Amino acid sequence: MKTNLIKFILTITASVFVTGIFAQVITGTTSKGSDDPVLLTVANEKISKSEFLSVYNKNNLKNDVIDKKSLEEYLDLYINFKLKVKEAETLGLDTATSFKTELAGYRKQLAQPYLMDKEVNDKLLNEAYSRMQWDVRASHILIKVETDASPADTLKAYNKIMSIRKRIVEKGENFGNVAAEMSDDLSARDQASTGNRPSTKGNKGDLGYFTALDLIYAFENAAYNTKVGEVSMPVRTEFGYHLIKVTDKKPAMGKVQVAHILVTIPANSTANDSLKYKSKIQEIYNKIKADSSFESMAKQYSDDKASAPKGGVIPWFGVNRMVPEFIVAISKLKNKGNISEPVQTIYGWHIIKLIDRKPIAPLDSIKAELKGKIIKDSRGTKSKESMVAKIKKNYGFKEDPMAKTDFYKVVNDSIFLGKWNVEKAKNLTKNMFTLGDKSYNQQDFAKYLNTHQHSKSKDDSVVFVNSAYNQFVEESVIEYEDSKLETKYPEFKALMKEYRDGILLFELTDEKVWSKAVKDTLGLKGFYENNKGNYMWDDRLDASIYTCANAAVAKATLKLVKKGKLSNDEILKEINKNSQLDLKIESAKFSKKDNSIIDSITWVKGITKIFKNGNNMIFVNVYGLISKQSKTLLEARGLITADYQTYLEKNWITELKKKYPIEINKEVFSSIK
Repeated sequence: MKTNLIKFILTITASVFVTGIFAQVITGTTSKGSDDPVLLTVANEKISKSEFLSVYNKNNLKNDVIDKKSLEEYLDLYINFKLKVKEAETLGLDTATSFKTELAGYRKQLAQPYLMDKEVNDKLLNEAYSRMQWDVRASHILIKVETDASPADTLKAYNKIMSIRKRIVEKGENFGNVAAEMSDDLSARDQASTGNRPSTKGNKGDLGYFTALDLIYAFENAAYNTKVGEVSMPVRTEFGYHLIKVTDKKPAMGKVQVAHILVTIPANSTANDSLKYKSKIQEIYNKIKADSSFESMAKQYSDDKASAPKGGVIPWFGVNRMVPEFIVAISKLKNKGNISEPVQTIYGWHIIKLIDRKPIAPLDSIKAELKGKIIKDSRGTKSKESMVAKIKKNYGFKEDPMAKTDFYKVVNDSIFLGKWNVEKAKNLTKNMFTLGDKSYNQQDFAKYLNTHQHSKSKDDSVVFVNSAYNQFVEESVIEYEDSKLETKYPEFKALMKEYRDGILLFELTDEKVWSKAVKDTLGLKGFYENNKGNYMWDDRLDASIYTCANAAVAKATLKLVKKGKLSNDEILKEINKNSQLDLKIESAKFSKKDNSIIDSITWVKGITKIFKNGNNMIFVNVYGLISKQSKTLLEARGLITADYQTYLEKNWITELKKKYPIEINKEVFSSIK
């Protein structure tokens, strides 16, 4: 999707001819009776008094009293706006594919808040922020099962996870040992969070610490609702069934930056080797306690090659980015500069120094960020599910459950190879469900199946049909509500009208004014030649300012200037042999108020006396006075281009006013108070 709407808004705001209009234009059906008479007709479009005042008042919020002059000026701006939109429509810009695509993209974004349950979203937001105040450490056991697995496979996985739970809860077996024996591999999140973290069988299911929005919502729910030391009931996620044991809950760490010194313990090290590395880290720690610099010790001894050259400093991180022993050690460091005792992790021995800490930010400052995460997170489906249920209720959703079963006979394994043909369902024509004034039949569902085939291993076709049907219903319900937004919500209709007119206005104005003024070099040059008198230099002084570090430098510089044999560049080279700070030369054609030193001297040709300015010694060489003269096109191109744009726009408006009829009901206009 193109992003020039943002550019459009910024440009329009800075442009005289439509200031504020785009963001506030509201059009549509309005009562045109005696209580709301027509104020204005532009190109056969009737605008009522209330419609115009709605726009005017929204753009003049600071003015409690309607001023006649501002009202007249605004009316003219509004007419100009309407003329340009009409011209864009006449030229067919609103039928262009690019326009429709761009507008559809914006509509999709603008419609999102209307297709979600705000109450549910607010609850999810507050819940997430409340949970963010706590960090949780948990272990899990995973028994994998596909989301769309058959009932038999799902039951098999559930029975297996329940038998594992029984071993732990009823027989008292150690959770970690059972995880090492029975758990399937960790989820992708667990493997990715620390790069080379070992598998479940290596860490006994320990996931370390995490907080809200770090994990799948169902898993997070169970973890935050399970007491420390207890084991949850089976939790179903997209990966399968989990048992979760919560091992710690503590106040949120937030974000931290630390430095560390690492002494690695190589793989296959013996017990004696391990003692040697422990002794090494202890010796480093003792030196730091005896006033050796932490940074110098890190540079000299740390095995972390990435952070060692930086004094051990590692980038900011949150609680889920480090192994749990590291997090526990950090939690004991209360103040900046505190240093931990040696702590062992799977990577080796560490000494950690706390550099800085950022607590969880206030909700208001991160609300937008959290909302974005919630929409993308699995919990976002809660809002959608709630909205679907409300839409069904509002529009009297009714379905024929048996109509779905007809597809059990016509959908076979070819659906999993992407080779199923809609022709197989050509004899199915029953209505499957109704929503409001629309019915959805079996052919609609058959077409949906045809476009939602996917290649996967052979599965139960009945399970696939059921899952696809539920998805078809959900999408149809959302699409139906989407199609009603303009009718149900006048503010949404108005907003879409704003975006529609705004995109049209941008495209046409860019073509007729903005880009044209930049590309039309001959037109710009002609405009400049006809208006040279508007771009004048005031009297200027052609001079050089010599700023010297001290009196000796000033004396030496003045001597060279008076000889007149060397250019300023050569003088700089000569004087600044020993230091580039001895002399600075500024040469220009100065206008009044350009430079305080130039303003302080007499504007006559010649060299001034040396005088003190702050810590420097200064003199000025005046080459001559330049009388008022026209600026060249190059010197004033920006200003001339802006004026040319105004000129083009003015002429364009004049043409549009000749092309399209405009009628103002003066009596109605006079009645506005």
